[in-house]
Parts: sequence; structure tokens; C-alpha cells
Amino acid sequence: MTRVMVVDDHPMWRDAVARDLAEAGFEVVATASTGEEALRRAPATRPEVAVVDLRLPTMTGVEVTRELVRADPSLRVLVLSASGERDDVLAAVKAGATGYLVKSASREEFLAAVLSVRAGDAVFTPGLAGLVLGEFRRLAEDRVGGDDPDVPRLTPREYEVLRMVATCRSYRQIAEELTLSHRTVQNHVQNTLRKLQLHTRVELVRYAIEQGLDGGGAGRR
Repeated sequence: MTRVMVVDDHPMWRDAVARDLAEAGFEVVATASTGEEALRRAPATRPEVAVVDLRLPTMTGVEVTRELVRADPSLRVLVLSASGERDDVLAAVKAGATGYLVKSASREEFLAAVLSVRAGDAVFTPGLAGLVLGEFRRLAEDRVGGDDPDVPRLTPREYEVLRMVATCRSYRQIAEELTLSHRTVQNHVQNTLRKLQLHTRVELVRYAIEQGLDGGGAGRR
């Protein structure tokens, strides 16, 4: 079972999310009402996914996300927030969040997002993915001219998977298009992350866009 921690300062909402997860077969290993509590409990409970609200007392959800991912790069963070504002979304992603859903998402959308995030797929409420890609493309344009002659060598298949990752395709979609197993695609992505010294799927998307692999015309060729 996927091990999940829920971080939200509203008791009713926190309990409802935890209950939905448990009923769907997830193992809720911890809940927390503050960022400090989440950071204390994470090392002992070792969640695979942390569902984090942005509006927390004392520490923001962005700060919590950054510290959780820094302490355990394998941990996936799914932000579940009432806000769909551009600055909030980008701040969460830059802090290391793998996914971002607004709280108006359905129960089915939320549970599917937890599974996808656990698998390393970037998941966003419809409309937010384009916003994130646009921002990464803008950052890439700002960095044009910074070519690095020591770009790590990828195999042709790893390069092909990386190009598809840049367009925010899921592992399942990539596997279907390349006629590969889901596990094989995961292995290619993990090998690419290791070669590029990156930790998360979101970081890999940013790298791919900086290389111009999303078809946006930005980045290094």
C-alpha cells in the first residue's frame, strides 16, 4: 500500500482526506496540523506521498514542501489547496511539489492524483499544467546562451522518453506510445534522473524544456 501523510490545519478537512485515502486502500501513516509537526513525523513514519495544504500556521505549505523534499528526495508532495493562483502554483512546484490540485477536485480525481504522484507523474488541476510549462519555458529563455559542453550522455531511448516527459505525458501514456511496459519507462526515467543528477519528475520536466524538447522552441538545441 502507498504510505501517505496528510498535512492540513483544518481538522474536518484533514480527517475527511485521511478517511477517503484509507477507504481507497492507502495507508495513512500520519496526519499533521502544522508544518513543524509534519517535519517531525515524516522521518519516523516515512510516507511515500505527502498531501500538503498551502495555508498552514507558522510555516507555509511551500516551506513545508521544500523541507520535506530536502530531507527525503524520494518523497512525493501533492499540494491540495483552495488556491489556484499562479504565484501559489509556481512557488509550490519550484519548492519540489510533484502535483497540485485545487480542493474543488472530485474524490476520484484526488485519489487518482495520489497514485500518479506516487509513480512520479506530474499531476495538475486542468489548466495549471500549461501555466507551469509556460513559466519553465520563460526561465529557459532567460538562460539562453549558457550552453554546457559537458551535457550527460543519454541513450537514444532515454532521450526519446525525456522528450515525451517534457510534454507532461504520464508514464502510462509514454509506455503505450512506445510499446513499452510501465516499469521500463520508470526505469528509463530513473536512469535519466541519476545521469542528470536530478531528484524529481518536475525537475526533469524543467530540464527537458530548457533543452527545447517540449517543442516550444526555447532552450538549447
